[in-house]
Amino acid sequence: MAGTKAVLPGGPRLTDHISLGVLTAQFPLDLVEQVLFETERLSERQRDLPAHVMVYYAIALALYADVSTREVLRCLLEGVRWLGDPTAAAAPAGQSGISQARTRLGAAPLEALYRAVVAPVATADTPGAMYRGWRVMRLDGTTLAVGDTVANRRAA
Repeated sequence: MAGTKAVLPGGPRLTDHISLGVLTAQFPLDLVEQVLFETERLSERQRDLPAHVMVYYAIALALYADVSTREVLRCLLEGVRWLGDPTAAAAPAGQSGISQARTRLGAAPLEALYRAVVAPVATADTPGAMYRGWRVMRLDGTTLAVGDTVANRRAA
């Protein structure tokens, strides 16, 4: 229905908590905090949305692209509380607070985290991973809609 916010089903689901567990397994808190320190984005004071939570939030936004940003944050905070962080905010911040926190974080920590974690998984011995000495690569079919402007038409 047009104009209806996309939300995840009501109530906490174990899969939401597991998703956060997978995020923290792939991007350990120590590594996230190290990246935040190196990019000078560590939270200087206690906030409802500290920098490390915003890093996980940015990753979760990519995983739940069809869900409202506030709903993704709600599920993330539920998972943080479920994992035992008593300092997690009781309720998700409003759109303004989310926007300000994302602006404070910026892109640098996410890029640094990507560079620290992402690497090819397959080796030369992995069946189908190499072709004539070249690593086989594949895209997932993701598309990006861009504005229909003269500059974008020229770039295509």
